[in-house]
Parts: sequence; C-alpha cells; structure tokens
Amino acid sequence: MSEPKTGKPEVDQRTVKRAVIASAMGNATEWYDYGVFTSGAIATSIGTLFFPGEGNAVLKSLALLAVGFIVRPFGGAFFGPLGDKLGRQKVLALTILLMSGCTFLVGVLPTYSGGYSMGIAAPIAILLLRLIQGFSTGGEYGGAATFIAEYAPTKRRGFFGSFLEMGTLAGYVLGNSVVLITYLSLSTEQFDSWGWRIPFFIALPIGAIGLYLRSKLEDTPEFRRLEAAGEKAEKAPLKETIQRNWRMILNLIGIVLLLNIADYMLLTTMPTYFTDTLHIGDTESSLIIIGVEIVQFALLIPLGSLSDRIGRKPLLLTAAIGFIVLSWPSIKLMQSGSLLWLIVGFLVVAILLALMLAVIGSTFPAMFPTRVRYGSFAIGYNISTSLFGGTCGVVVTALIGSTGNADWPAYYLIIAALIALVPIIKIPETARVPIEEIDTADTGGKLAGASK
Repeated sequence: MSEPKTGKPEVDQRTVKRAVIASAMGNATEWYDYGVFTSGAIATSIGTLFFPGEGNAVLKSLALLAVGFIVRPFGGAFFGPLGDKLGRQKVLALTILLMSGCTFLVGVLPTYSGGYSMGIAAPIAILLLRLIQGFSTGGEYGGAATFIAEYAPTKRRGFFGSFLEMGTLAGYVLGNSVVLITYLSLSTEQFDSWGWRIPFFIALPIGAIGLYLRSKLEDTPEFRRLEAAGEKAEKAPLKETIQRNWRMILNLIGIVLLLNIADYMLLTTMPTYFTDTLHIGDTESSLIIIGVEIVQFALLIPLGSLSDRIGRKPLLLTAAIGFIVLSWPSIKLMQSGSLLWLIVGFLVVAILLALMLAVIGSTFPAMFPTRVRYGSFAIGYNISTSLFGGTCGVVVTALIGSTGNADWPAYYLIIAALIALVPIIKIPETARVPIEEIDTADTGGKLAGASK
C-alpha cells in the first residue's frame, strides 16, 4: 500500500494479523453468548427457571434476549464517539470485558425458585445483565470492524475484513456445540438443575483471551496518523457524527436491516423454528445449524478475497436479489418434511447471508471518514440492529403463532431485501480506495478526495 502524504505509520503483516485476531475475538465472544442463549435446551431452561408461570418458555427467553437490543443504540452512541476521541483500542478492551463478564454472571445467578434461588430478584437480575451486555455490545462491532479496516492494507481489506465474521460464526458454532455436548453428557434432571450453567461459565476465559490480545496492540495506524496531525476530536464528536454523516448513516441502517434480519433469522430464530414449527428434535436442529455454519465459515475468506478484485457491491447486490427470489422457495423446502430438503433450503439462505457477511467488515467502515468512523458506524449499525435484528426472533415467532402461517420467515426476508436494495445501489464502491482518503461527509454518500 502506498504511503499517504499525511504520514500514516507503517505496519508489518504480523501486527496486522494480530489486530485481526484480537478484533475477531470480540465478535466471537458476542456470538458465543447468542449461540448459547438461543439453543433450544438453554432457551427452555432460562424461560422456565427465571420466568415461571404460564406461557411459552422459549418465547420468554427470546424476549429476554431482545431486551438487550433496546440499549444497543445507546451503547453505540456512547462508545462509538468515545472511540473516535480516546482511540479504538481502549474502548474495545472495555467492551469485551463487559460482554464476557455479563455472560459469565448469568451462569452464577440464583433462579426464581428451588434450593439456590432469590425469587423475584432473579428475573430482575438477569434482565439487568442483559441490558449491560446490550449496552457494551453496542460499542463492540463498529469498533472491531474499524480496527481491522484501519490496520488492513488497501488491496487486502476485503480479505482481512472477512475474518471479523469468522469470529461471529466461530463463536456461534462454539456456543451451540458447548450446549449440545453438555446436554448430551448429562441427564435431563442434571442439565435442568445445574448443567445449563456450564456454557455460560466458558465465556469468561474466551473474553480474557480477547482482552489480553487487545491490550498488547497499539491503536490503529489511521487513528495514530490523525492524532499526530492534530485532527482527532478533542471531545466525543456525537453532534458532528450525526450532522455531517446522517445520509450515510441512513444508508448503513438500510443495509444492516437486511443483514441482521437474515443473520438473526438463521442464527437465533431458526433453532426454535425447527423445533417448535417443524417439530425437529433439539439435537438434530443443533447439528443442522452447526453443519451449515461450518459451510459458511469455509466461504467467508474466499468471498472476502473476491471482493478485493471485483468490489463489495456486486456481492451485496447478489445477496439482496437472491433473498428476494429464493427466500420463499427455501422456506418451502424446509417445510417439505424431508430432512435432506430442509438442509438444502437452509443452506441456500445461509450462502446468501455469507455473501454479505464476507464484505461488511470492509464495506461499513469505509462508508465514513476516520475522524467519526467508529461513532458513525456504531450508531447506524446498532439502531438498525436494535429495531430489526434483535426483535426478529420474537416478531417472527409471534407472527407464526398468531396467523398460523409458517412462511413468515420468508416474507420477512423478502421485505428486508427490497428495502436494502436502495442503499446498496446508492453507496460508493470503496474496494480499492485507501481508508485514509475516504471522506463521504456532506457529499450525499459520494467519495470526496478519492477516485472510485
């Protein structure tokens, strides 16, 4: 990568790789929690042990998970601009500590009733932990993606950016796998009594490893360049972030709407869809999801590398159009009664999602200038995630229950894809543009000072 006139610090490949791993560990920690929390066995246990009484235990657990998304935009608005002021590394060290700590503490909480209980304080305590975790998660993803994008060489930003979602899938598969192994290793009585706690305990060492890796890195070369030039914000630039970048933030919200509806549909809604609607056992459901996630895992790096050659937008457009055309046929395959066709239908939607996952780590940070990159990304991403991603499981499950129509996952995906097409078309292609030259503020989304 050529050196800009502004004097961006040089970074060796070994440091870039360490930065990528450290960033991906935070995503793995976040999605390990989702993998644990949304597995059929854990969802049933949490709903029953912390919220006893009438009603669907799984739906109660999904609603608890959704509550954490309410505060994510506030976390993004707090941590994002703070990362633009203090630096990416300091804020990311704090967010991973809070995320892993809250997941661990769920595992030690007394339940509503039984020998180790605290009555009404139990649901209140787990609710508070989910709120704290949601707040901290609001500052995690935007910072992690920014960290990778600002370390990566221009010509390989897609390749390195794809590793961020490798962390997502690795964390989710690990969470599901730990629950499955624990569930199969214990009797039902043992799992319901104390075994459900084990997967939550494992979040602490995962977070500790990520914290260690992040603490050993300098801040990004791009942030240090800005700091050396005296151009970084002296105060957390929330007002500047919104005033000068609102158009691009809206574009981000529109794209993330599809990304997160598809992501949370597959990773947090489908486990209960398989068990409750299609009446597949918890073990079969977990194995199908883990297998498909491994396929996605294998696709991300090749697709990320491909985006360095042909651009990010062709992959995003293919995904959006694919969701419009193939979502309904895929759901009908899942409903066919054949396990093979169910896997094929699920795999089709998963591959379309992989097209997006492979490029968002390189696309989204490049939508904003360095001075407000972390904050703009965090605010837009978390507003969309809170409104559409976090509520996906509850809304789709409730719609299926109230209408009796099992096709709602497809309808939801199609609507989201139609909306996302507009901002995908509008955003500039930044695949070969150096990150330090990007300035889309006050330009309506067009690149200023850089050739496309």
